[in-house]
Amino acid sequence: MRRIALALALALVGSVASASARAGDLDPAVAAAFSNWGVSVPTAGMLIFCHGYGCAFHTEIGISGADRTHLAALMAPGRASAEAERHAIAQTEAWFEKRVAPQTGTAHAKARASVGWGVGGDPGQFDCVDTTANTTSLLVTLDRLGLLRYHTVSTPMSRLLAGGPHFTATIADKKTGQRWTVDPWTHDNGELPDVWKLERWVAGG
Repeated sequence: MRRIALALALALVGSVASASARAGDLDPAVAAAFSNWGVSVPTAGMLIFCHGYGCAFHTEIGISGADRTHLAALMAPGRASAEAERHAIAQTEAWFEKRVAPQTGTAHAKARASVGWGVGGDPGQFDCVDTTANTTSLLVTLDRLGLLRYHTVSTPMSRLLAGGPHFTATIADKKTGQRWTVDPWTHDNGELPDVWKLERWVAGG
């Protein structure tokens, strides 16, 4: 009986470890993006938040037990379907911007800010490079915590606007392969991001 119990326990541990490894897998192209931004790949317990345009300022954000509990609660409705998960991701991203604002000084960050929009290097603002890095970091953290069921974190994308290139974080539907943006740059801090089909976003919405 003891041998059977031990075997079952080892099997359970192996199953959990395997699931954790799968959740933690990261597309090499996404990992390369973090290198380009000059920030470390997030873990389940820490990420780097960029601000001040082009990741000029880095703030280390610890993910506490209370944070993990709240993230799980926000993502729980997303277990119903892929569409529900995208809605939950949007809610989570908006909450997380407000969660970190006291540490980063970005509570009053404005939509569509850039170096040309205001004072270059303003640590209280984000350009689209900052928001893309931050949103990708959050998505990777959610994946590390096993909170993404229907989507994977995919490579950030860009489009050309009148003022220059515009970047966004993206996710991919595991079943259909459809890619979706998660783009908060077009909104003030703490507002819901644009979660659109990538084709719509590239075409200008």
